[in-house]
Amino acid sequence: MLTSFLNGPPSSSITAYCASNSIRDFQPAAAESTVYSFVLCTLLSIIVNLEGNDSERRTKLQAQSTEPTLETGNYKSAKLVECVPNFSEGRKIATVERLAQAISSVPTACVLDTHIDADHNRSVITFVASPEKIVEAAFRAVALAAKLIDMRQHAGVHPRLGATDVLPFVPISGVSMEDCVALAHQAGRRIAGELSIPVFFYERAALKPDRVKLEDVRRGALELLREQIAVDPNRAPDLGPLLVHETAGAIAVGARPFLIAFNINLNTSDVTVARKIARVVRARHGGLPFVKALGFELSTRGLVQVSMNLVNYETTGMTQAYNAVRDEARRLGAEIMSTEIVGLVPEKAVDREAEYFQKLENYSEDKVFEHRLEKC
Repeated sequence: MLTSFLNGPPSSSITAYCASNSIRDFQPAAAESTVYSFVLCTLLSIIVNLEGNDSERRTKLQAQSTEPTLETGNYKSAKLVECVPNFSEGRKIATVERLAQAISSVPTACVLDTHIDADHNRSVITFVASPEKIVEAAFRAVALAAKLIDMRQHAGVHPRLGATDVLPFVPISGVSMEDCVALAHQAGRRIAGELSIPVFFYERAALKPDRVKLEDVRRGALELLREQIAVDPNRAPDLGPLLVHETAGAIAVGARPFLIAFNINLNTSDVTVARKIARVVRARHGGLPFVKALGFELSTRGLVQVSMNLVNYETTGMTQAYNAVRDEARRLGAEIMSTEIVGLVPEKAVDREAEYFQKLENYSEDKVFEHRLEKC
C-alpha cells in the first residue's frame, strides 16, 4: 500500500482513499497492521494539508507578483526602465528600422518612439523594458549598430563618439537611480568585453567626477578621441581597449533622470546666430538653469537650429526655454520658424496653450510618454 501511494497520483487519490475507507476497512497485508495503516493515513493527511496550504500560498504570491504598479494595455510590469540610445545614422531609414527590430526582439521590450534627423545624421530610439531584460535589448541594438554603421564614413552636424553615441538608462517605475547605474555598468561591461568598444560612463553612472557631464566626455568628438585615447590618460576609457573600434568608434553609457530634448528652428541660414543664442541660454555660461544648448545648421532646410536638452524640466521647461530663445533671436534679427520635440515628453511638461506648442512640428499625442506607453 505504501508503495502504491508513493508511486501513484499525489494528494487527490490519497485523500479520496483515506476519506472513503475507515480504519477497519484496511486489511492487514504482509507486515502491515491496522495500526500501521492508521498512522500512514494520518501522516499522508498531514502531508496533503501542508501541500494544499503551500499551493494556496503560492497562488497568492503569484497573484501579488502579477499585480502591476504600471498597467498599459497588454504591457504590464511592476518594474520599468527606459533606455534612449542615440545612433549615428539619420539617413538610412532601413538601418534604423533594423535597430528598432533588434530591440523589440527581446521579451518585455517595447519601442515607444523613433526620431530620425538627416542633418544631424542621427536617430534616437526610445524604448522601455523590465530591468531584467533592458540590458539585453540595449546590447543587441549596440551590437547591430556596430555592424551596420561605419564611423569612418559618417558625417553630420551633431557631435558623436560612435555608432551608438550614447546609451542612457532612466528609472520609470519600481526602480531607483542606483538600479539604473548598476544596469549601465552591466551594459558597459558587455559592450567592452564582447564587442571591444571603448566605454565611457557618464552622468549618474560616471566613475570619475570629470565625466559626469556628457559634453566633457564627448569633447572633440570621435576625431579627437581617436588621437588621444592611447596617449592621454585623461581620455582613457573606463572599460575596453585603448583604441577606438575601427568602425563603431566608442560609446558613452549612463544613468540619468528623464529629460526633454527640445529644438527650436530659426528663419536664418546664419549658424552663428544659433550658436550665439545657444551660448546665452545654456546653464554652463550663466543662462537658464539645467539647460544644455548647441547651435546647428540645417542645410537641407536652409535654417539653423538651437538644440537643447532640458535636464530638469520642472525647473526650466519648454515655455521658459522657448521664451529665452525667442527674445535673444529677435535681438539678433531672427524669428522662430518652428519647434520640435525629440523623443517623448511627460504629460505634466506639456502646456497646450503655450506659444511653443502652436509651432511644434509633427506633434501628436503619441509624443506624450504616458500616452505612448499605454499602447505597448
